[in-house]
Amino acid sequence: MNDSHCHFFSEQFFATLGRQYPPGSQLAAGEVVGRLGWDAPGSPDHLADRWVQELDRAGVARAAMMASVPGDEASVAQAIARHPSRLVGFFMLDPTAPDAASRTEHAIATLGLRAVCLFPAMQRYSLHDPRVRDIVQIASRRAGTAVFVHCGALSVGVRKKLGLPSRFDLRLGDPLAVSRLALAFPSVPFIVPHFGAGLFREALMAADVAANVHLDTSSSNSWMRYTPGLTLAQVFRSAVSVTGPSRLLFGTDSSFFPRGWQRGIYDAQKVAATEAGISDTDQERIFGDNFERLFAERAGP
Repeated sequence: MNDSHCHFFSEQFFATLGRQYPPGSQLAAGEVVGRLGWDAPGSPDHLADRWVQELDRAGVARAAMMASVPGDEASVAQAIARHPSRLVGFFMLDPTAPDAASRTEHAIATLGLRAVCLFPAMQRYSLHDPRVRDIVQIASRRAGTAVFVHCGALSVGVRKKLGLPSRFDLRLGDPLAVSRLALAFPSVPFIVPHFGAGLFREALMAADVAANVHLDTSSSNSWMRYTPGLTLAQVFRSAVSVTGPSRLLFGTDSSFFPRGWQRGIYDAQKVAATEAGISDTDQERIFGDNFERLFAERAGP
């Protein structure tokens, strides 16, 4: 089993959140962790060790770890350097930042990170922006590098818990725009998480027209409430009918400690996949093999 969607909540992650409070009320990283009631992450090496211990306990062979604020590539790079056979590095990027291209090049070519993570609704840019295409172009130069694009509904629980505003523009997270990029860069794997997070129909359309669009299954998929009566088994069945079993990637969206790896997400998805009539062989692809194929281990960066 491999998990394609976990968050690496480093010290830098919490420090970045603390700086987003109004001037005069900004918080240090430790104060942010205290308000949340979570465990302090410690150094990247310490957090990486804790994640590997957690994966061992859960029976997870490898997991993607996402740097969850722009500029935190180094934390995840340190973690994967410590456990290269267990952790795969993803990083969040704002492609409109002045240093976005050089940062992407460094993260991929030097740090060995494997996926650029775009959150257009969060950073409020269009996927049609030429600067996005420039970033994908950089990713396309290094085989085995993916582009992850969050589409649909976007709710960041940690921001809500801290009382930080989330002025997201959901109109910008359209899977159909992902398909346009995917068709332009057919060698690049694109990953749309959470089955499109409420834009399931559009995510299926994108995957239907572009064979390099993958869907990840992560989180509780609470977006299903937007379609009354929809079940997770129906979601799995419909997704496999379009993508086949080779373009679904199991993920949990695990993030912080002491909660750790979310066994309940895995259990619910295994039940749903079985109820959907997906064979054991195809489930092995979804829950492990597809991730292994996309993110095969490298000898170095």
